[in-house]
Order: sequence, then structure tokens, then C-alpha cells
Amino acid sequence: MPDQSLLKFTAIVEPVTTMISNGEIDAGLESRLNAAFPPSGETFRNIEKACHQAIAEGWMCSQGSEGRRFGRVLEPSPKTDNLSVDVVDLTSIVGPHHRHPTGEICMIMPVTETAQFDGHDAGWCVNPPGSAHHPTVTDGRALVLYLLPEGKIEFT
Repeated sequence: MPDQSLLKFTAIVEPVTTMISNGEIDAGLESRLNAAFPPSGETFRNIEKACHQAIAEGWMCSQGSEGRRFGRVLEPSPKTDNLSVDVVDLTSIVGPHHRHPTGEICMIMPVTETAQFDGHDAGWCVNPPGSAHHPTVTDGRALVLYLLPEGKIEFT
């Protein structure tokens, strides 16, 4: 992955990681993220555009196969407020069950207008610490950027 592209991507997601680091991983955070970074807003659109560009360049979502591509973009570090950043490209699929020991913050970017992630349209979804699920995209294709405190995830 190009270093310059990775630095730019880190800078684009920085307002989000900063907001997440300043509060609890709970339903209140979901509301705050949807208010501060709505799908129609500049930050959301810039992240979404950067994801599509990075996928086209081949350095994002480079693992997996058609219908389920994925990959870690950023490891947790001080630059990301100790959050890892992963992006998945999913098409009408039920993904592998996993648990979030420290929580999970998802940015949902439907590619197909009707696509939903875990019943959510475009925007933010927060899974609190200790929660678990089968990540599910219905009615088409969606990109999901997810942030994990300390990069922790447990596949079950």
C-alpha cells in the first residue's frame, strides 16, 4: 500500500478517531457520530470517496473474494487514538460470527442504495464492549469501515 495514500487516509479519518477517543463506546456515541458526521456531510463523503479510491487502487479490501473482501487498513496507534481501522466490501452476505471485547464502531456506506448493514442504512452503528454478531449485509453491496479499540476482535 502506498505510504502517501495511507498518510492521507489516516488524516481523513482523524476527526472520527478523535471523537471516539473522547467518550464511551455506547448508543450515545452512535448518536454523536451520526450528528457530527452524517452521510451527507463532508467528512463522511471524504472517507467514503477515499475507500472507493483505495479499493480501485488495490490496497484496500485486498483479501477475500467476490462478495466478501476485507482488510486491516490501520493498526491501533497513537495516530489513530489506539483504534484499528478495517474496511470490508460485502454483498448480500452473513459474515463470520465474532465478538467485540472492547466494542466496534461501524461506518456504513451502501454502494447499492437499498443495502443495509445489520439493519442500518448509511451512517454509524456502535456495538458496545462484549457484544457479538454475524455481520450481515442485505439487499445489495455495502462498504463498512469499522474501528476497534486496541484492534481487538474475537472470531468465534
